[in-house]
Amino acid sequence: MKKVIGIISLLLSVTLATANPIDFDKAFKESANIEKQIKRTSFPDRTYLITDFGAKPDTPDEPCHEAINQAIVTCSLNGGGTVVVPKGTFHTGPVTLKSNVNFHVEEGAVLKFSTDQSLYFPAVITRWEGLDCYNARPLIYAYGETNIAITGKGTIDGQGSNETWWSMCGAPRYGWKEGMVAQRNGGRERLLMYGETSTPIYKRIMKPEDGMRPQLINLYSCNTVLIEDVTLLNSPFWVIHPLFCESLIVRGVHVFNRGPNGDGCDPESCKNVLIENCTFDTGDDCIAIKSGRNQDGRKWNIPSENIIVRGCFMKNGHGGVVIGSEISGGYRNLFVENCRMDSPDLDRVIRIKTSTCRGGLIENVFVRNVTVGQCREAVLRINLQYENREKCNRGYAPTVRNVHLKNITCEKSKLGVLIIGLDDDKHVYNVSVEDSRFNNVEKGGNQIKGAKDIDLGILFEGFKDYSRIMGTVVLVFIYTFLWSLLLIIPGIIKHYSYAMTPYILKEEPEMKNNAAIEKSMVMMDGNKMKLFMLDLSFIGWAILCLFTFGIGFFFLQPYMQASHAAFYEDLKAQQGGNVEVNVEVNVEI
Repeated sequence: MKKVIGIISLLLSVTLATANPIDFDKAFKESANIEKQIKRTSFPDRTYLITDFGAKPDTPDEPCHEAINQAIVTCSLNGGGTVVVPKGTFHTGPVTLKSNVNFHVEEGAVLKFSTDQSLYFPAVITRWEGLDCYNARPLIYAYGETNIAITGKGTIDGQGSNETWWSMCGAPRYGWKEGMVAQRNGGRERLLMYGETSTPIYKRIMKPEDGMRPQLINLYSCNTVLIEDVTLLNSPFWVIHPLFCESLIVRGVHVFNRGPNGDGCDPESCKNVLIENCTFDTGDDCIAIKSGRNQDGRKWNIPSENIIVRGCFMKNGHGGVVIGSEISGGYRNLFVENCRMDSPDLDRVIRIKTSTCRGGLIENVFVRNVTVGQCREAVLRINLQYENREKCNRGYAPTVRNVHLKNITCEKSKLGVLIIGLDDDKHVYNVSVEDSRFNNVEKGGNQIKGAKDIDLGILFEGFKDYSRIMGTVVLVFIYTFLWSLLLIIPGIIKHYSYAMTPYILKEEPEMKNNAAIEKSMVMMDGNKMKLFMLDLSFIGWAILCLFTFGIGFFFLQPYMQASHAAFYEDLKAQQGGNVEVNVEVNVEI
């Protein structure tokens, strides 16, 4: 019934005025100010070839990470410069970046990281899913460094696959079998327990048998960072994971990582970040902003803030731009603009996920000028009940506020806006969508629970449906008018024959106008008088409306439309919802 009644508002109005439109120009002026605060990298004009330090191409059994790291250390100690990976395929183990070094992977160069897990131990301090620990050394790692870069048009391949790293997630579809090393064998649960019990970090030492996969790039407590132009493939876990970093630019990067937990870029407790002109095709979130999980996030209490995302293309993934779920330290000031997203395997466009385990304040999210071909679920999803079965210390109610979208076009999705709040409406508020079109929304609109001050003011849900329906209404009018030319009675009869057409169109988005008209005629066969008598029952109300100088009709008309919708539902139920129509139904493109 709700889906059918939804067409009434669609037929009555195309636009609804926003009471208090957001000043996006002012908001993005603040974005420009933030961008000015981001420090840029600068390197001396000195070059160090890894081949001069002993690195050899095409030697998979002799990884050259010692030569690469020696080149990096030498470069840094000499005041900085550029360490170059030349054309060719180089096999390596873990690489550690140092201050004032630009690690440059030339076009035509491929850096392949070994899948020998032993090379990535002893463990280093990092975070794993928002929890502080010592874990396997990330493939490219830096701790406390300043003025560092990863650049070049070459390829960095983590060699994650179902035969190597990915099986450690413990899922059979990624190659895991009983008896294999995996995080599900106790390592992940132990780390979660460490976090909940505030175990000192120095005691949280993960071992190879725990199966806690390393990140491809993990930069811990670094300042003034550039990652530019490289192609990043097949990470064991998250791809780019800056942690406690400030002044970070990720530009022109291509991420392809379909593995489990294969997030593209996860700035965690980072400040002043620009992500632009990147491509993401991932097995999890494309961009996921974080600030620590549960007790660890609250202990540090360092939010992520001032992050700009623009000009990016998101393909597959659980979400295009995501905040959470490890967001206990909070987040503020996100600016997303001029992005494209498109895939049946992209679940959401903008996603905010948290819970009463996480807590945290998430505020000031501005998104504009985003074009979406299709996504699987919703354009905007806010979920305050993420992972509700997690064992944790609860009672930390999160708050999400000041989330604003403008000029978002999506050609296909199940829902426009999906909000899952808490049992009250106090923790999600001040959310708006304006000047946007959500076409071909399969479930007919939005689902909002546990939120207030939600303004979907100028929201064109199912705009193609609108144009298709209104076009059919015009066609019905023409048919009725032509029949009325014979005599008024045939016109009235045909009016009632065609009466179910708009509701049919709304429920069957692939049906074209003449097919819907024909189906309405079949449904109304023997039922036209019933609907006529229903309309007659409103004659008393209509007379009363005349005494209000017609104002009462503004209230009567929706009432009548709702009654027609109920009539349609009853009629459909009586006929078993299955009416045969001998008219070809085509997909409207």
